[in-house]
Amino acid sequence: VGGGGGETVLAGVFDVTGPDAVVDWVMVELRDANAPATIVSTRSALLQRDGDIVGMDGTSPVVLFATPGNYHVALRHRNHLGVMTASAVALGATATTIDLRTASTPTWGSEARKDLGGGAMGCWMGNTVQDGQIKYTGSFNDRDPIISVIGGTAPTNVVIGYYREDSDLSGIV
Repeated sequence: VGGGGGETVLAGVFDVTGPDAVVDWVMVELRDANAPATIVSTRSALLQRDGDIVGMDGTSPVVLFATPGNYHVALRHRNHLGVMTASAVALGATATTIDLRTASTPTWGSEARKDLGGGAMGCWMGNTVQDGQIKYTGSFNDRDPIISVIGGTAPTNVVIGYYREDSDLSGIV
């Protein structure tokens, strides 16, 4: 919806180390000011280790294409719960920074983010079945896919790599 998806990244972008190292992809969305469930524009972006979200070159701001106006800004990730601004933000031709990491940026719903300490907020991790909920037990829970990917029985096993079940983005499940 709205143009997101299909973006590509040059291999060198993934060679960066330290706080600006790319750890995953996210989807940034602009949503209608009056009907926040309506997605107006989307854009794939890169998540850095320090929590910055940048464009496909690994350094530039994320650019979304939409008519200047007021929009809710939402962020979605493959195995975290999404987050969205509580109110619409005025967006135009000049860059606007929206820092969803700070508690001072109000978000939609109660407890939409997790307090990571030190004044940083983050998305709730663990949505491995990608259903918008985090469940430890019951049908379609998020624990079973993790147990399955590490071998099925011993919860102390680990696998290394890029897996949907890697909820903390460490490269280890």
